[in-house]
Amino acid sequence: MMDDGPEPDERQVRDLQSFMETEQQKAVIQAAINKLTETCFDKCISKPGAKLDSSEANCIANCAGRFLDSSVFVVSRMMAKRQQ
Repeated sequence: MMDDGPEPDERQVRDLQSFMETEQQKAVIQAAINKLTETCFDKCISKPGAKLDSSEANCIANCAGRFLDSSVFVVSRMMAKRQQ
């Protein structure tokens, strides 16, 4: 049988749990950013080029704002439901 070393103490376990929670939160945020980018790009950019024209820039800004507002609304509703 192989010895894997000493068991981690409580502090090490808490630190690892905290690290894992932080990494999970980062992954959720990154997924949201990727979804926002994909959604708004598909909606607003008809012919990709070196830079955005003003209508594309406005569309991206509006799309991102609506996406973020919707995300905040959904999270707020989920938290309210959880507390009921």
